[in-house]
Amino acid sequence: MEIAPALRHAAALLALCLAACAATTRAAEPVVAPSSRAEATKIIADMRRIVTDEGVERLEKVRIGGIDQWVSIRGNDRRNPVLLMLHGGPGWVAMPSSWYFQRGWEEYFTVVQWDQRGAGKTYVENDPAKIAPTMTRERMVEDAVEMVAWLRSEFGKDKVFVLGHSWGSYLGLELARRKPQWLHAYIGMGQVSDAPESERRGWAWTLQQARRAGNAEAIADLESLAPYAQGDAPVPLADLMKQRKWLNFYGGMVHNRRGGEAEGAAIALSPEYRDADVAGIWVANDFSVSRLLSEALTLDMGRVQRLDCPLLLLLGRYDYNVSSSLAAEWFERVQAPSKQLVWFEHSAHEVMNEEPGKTLLSLVQYARPIAERAGDVPPR
Repeated sequence: MEIAPALRHAAALLALCLAACAATTRAAEPVVAPSSRAEATKIIADMRRIVTDEGVERLEKVRIGGIDQWVSIRGNDRRNPVLLMLHGGPGWVAMPSSWYFQRGWEEYFTVVQWDQRGAGKTYVENDPAKIAPTMTRERMVEDAVEMVAWLRSEFGKDKVFVLGHSWGSYLGLELARRKPQWLHAYIGMGQVSDAPESERRGWAWTLQQARRAGNAEAIADLESLAPYAQGDAPVPLADLMKQRKWLNFYGGMVHNRRGGEAEGAAIALSPEYRDADVAGIWVANDFSVSRLLSEALTLDMGRVQRLDCPLLLLLGRYDYNVSSSLAAEWFERVQAPSKQLVWFEHSAHEVMNEEPGKTLLSLVQYARPIAERAGDVPPR
């Protein structure tokens, strides 16, 4: 029997209303939180999965410096320029928090996160007793050179971008000095310059904050270190940690927040990290810090007067962990084929986490055009 048009219309409206009610009911149901780390990391992995035809999504070991070292390689188009990020610390790995800040980069670059010797997954992969004697600045620089050589070969690239953050900015600057012909540009973030002077400025700023707040405990701790970081002798690690405790407390590492607790917690959500890797992160961090940090803070990279590759600095205005004002002074002196300084007005030391949008915009605006001019981008 034929249904009248008006009746058909009413039936359609009723069906639509019932569907809407069902959707509303589903939306009102409580969202069930992930019950395990595995469930949480699977959600993140699925959300950022590379699905483009020319995409690359790799997590693997590479033989560098005679040991297996872990890399994550991700990008929407393997023909994009390669960008290697050198993490800070020493031992403060960036791979496990890159799920937060890096996804946008992957549309314009093939991004490589590398857990350095003695850090993160690479630490867990190797026997610490055998690695310990090799934990030297020169070996770390040589590892970085080998890693860039491998990437150039693996992706058929004449040049790559290297982004060094904090401790990684020492490695990156050494790379730029030794192998400028391999780099589209060197990108410094939390750039190390005159490390002893940076320490002195950080200590003075922190003491100023403590006095302003009337924090008797902090004042006593900091004044007990005086004279702090005098000359070029290594600062005892205990003194360094006491200075960092209060510097981080007053936002010298992450602007308007106390320390890097949020960044540290985000590491546990890394899809690249197994439970054993997460458990080993802080052991690895202490392992690297105890062998490399004090000596690294005796370096005066401000003596570098010339680079033979383009230079891009991304500096947090409130960075007292590694003095951004000092890095800016060095930037004014150093000569390079081209150079660009970008200030991040709402950041301290963790620029990529504190202002991820501006970080992406800066990389696209100032770095990628260098590769475009060199023809190192996919055809339009």
